[in-house]
Amino acid sequence: MKRYEGLFILNTAGKEDGIKDALDKISAEIAMAGGKIETVQKMERKTFVRVADKKHTSGFYANVIFTAAPALIAMLRSKFALNEEIFRVIFTDSPEIKPAK
Repeated sequence: MKRYEGLFILNTAGKEDGIKDALDKISAEIAMAGGKIETVQKMERKTFVRVADKKHTSGFYANVIFTAAPALIAMLRSKFALNEEIFRVIFTDSPEIKPAK
């Protein structure tokens, strides 16, 4: 099991109140696939500097730290690509936090 950090950019077009539900669904998907959620950090809505699509000019950012098997990441990436509530997702390795002495 490795520790990962997932940066999610959620599609917030007219759905500001649905952010918590979207994060709950993301956490449930990771847990059902065999991952263990450590933290979910809600950030804020940010306007995109480069707008690729005029329908998506901003997004709500959220950071999810979890542990999972490395093979799970490719499956989660493809599953989240089909979710209309998620505009982008980036998974990176997250370093282990060592307890202070």
